[in-house]
Amino acid sequence: MAKIESKVPEGSLQEKWTTYKSSVKLVSPNNKRRLEVIVVGTGLAGASCAATLSELGYNVKVFTFHDSPRRAHSIAAQGGINAAKNYQNDGDSVHRLFYDTIKGGDYRSREANVHRLAEVSTGIIDQCVAQGVPFAREYGGLLENRSFGGVQVSRTFYARGQTGQQLLLGAYQALSRQIATGNVKMYNRHEMLDLVLVDGKARGIIARNLLNGELERHAAHCVVLATGGYGNVFYLSTNAMNSNTSATWRAHRRGAYFANPCFTQIHPTCIPVSGDYQSKLTLMSESLRNDGRVWVPKTQEDAKAIREGKKSPLDLKENQRDYYLERIYPAFGNLVPRDVASRAAKYVCDEGRGVGETGLSVYLDFADAIQRLGEKTISARYGNLFEIYEKITGENPYKVPMRIYPAVHYTMGGLWVDYNLETTIPGCFALGEANFRIMALIVLGLLL
Repeated sequence: MAKIESKVPEGSLQEKWTTYKSSVKLVSPNNKRRLEVIVVGTGLAGASCAATLSELGYNVKVFTFHDSPRRAHSIAAQGGINAAKNYQNDGDSVHRLFYDTIKGGDYRSREANVHRLAEVSTGIIDQCVAQGVPFAREYGGLLENRSFGGVQVSRTFYARGQTGQQLLLGAYQALSRQIATGNVKMYNRHEMLDLVLVDGKARGIIARNLLNGELERHAAHCVVLATGGYGNVFYLSTNAMNSNTSATWRAHRRGAYFANPCFTQIHPTCIPVSGDYQSKLTLMSESLRNDGRVWVPKTQEDAKAIREGKKSPLDLKENQRDYYLERIYPAFGNLVPRDVASRAAKYVCDEGRGVGETGLSVYLDFADAIQRLGEKTISARYGNLFEIYEKITGENPYKVPMRIYPAVHYTMGGLWVDYNLETTIPGCFALGEANFRIMALIVLGLLL
């Protein structure tokens, strides 16, 4: 039986990462050239890992299920990425980011890893900017920030509603540069079928070439799995259908422990189910709750009339609407944490006050924001998201409120890893959503 050991450094939370960096064993540049690493997955975690390891001098083989790394599901992340830079001078700090992440993870995250995340967050933004990620900027040229659910500061860096796509393009550019140098070998359209163990240590993978069906053996000194989460075990989720988590499952069958499988994030701003023909659900960005107000009719009678098409949401006056998040959680309002917003939406729908044909949706209304800021400003912030919504539902969110309902979005269970992100199989590491969310990722809300 594998031994569970977190390998968290000694000392206070604030000192652990510094202690680790100054005491961890190093590999000399000459020896790095003799070592090979396999990275499975080319999303944000996999592509950035492969590019970074190559820049450090290691020889890297990277495998993707897709025809291009740009097709990884990370591209679906919309809202932004958090960092404690305190550009808004609104009281943010490393400790506040740490605390908000711990709280957002329902106090189940490993504190040492979360604090490390908060400490390195500012450097990640600088790296992304250096890679050319076009984050939104203020008039004077400084990076713009907005808020996310569960926080009372503005620390989310974003690129309109396409943050995941832009971050992935930045990581892909860095990876492509290393492919051009010859230090990274890319295997497109390959699926990992098994993890190869030698004397109990991960030493390679068996992969299938999806173009010709041939099985291939690939050896390395260690294997990194960055293959995403298992959201598709649910009948409908926001995940792409090829996000099948087969690689982590095969590692689990080889002895890698799995942890927190019940720890699944239900995202509150998803386009509701519209028919039994759907294979997946579509997410509307978390960032929409910055300017959108969530509400349902105060009475079951009004809700029923709307469901039956006898009334429009525009027919209800302010005193006939229940802005229930603002009423129940005045300190956070519409920016309560995702799980809180999701539960609250289910409660009001269970009471019979839900809208839409099924009664399983609530309104996300931008009328106040459009009146205050103007349609042009709202379009600049969320235009592509509004276009997606209108194409799917046929409703214009500039004119009528969006309808949203919670959906399975992000999985915080996965392969158990220690402080080094190593699984219980020596030499096998798990990154990003593939591991068991020691950092309860609020980072890409992109955050995804």
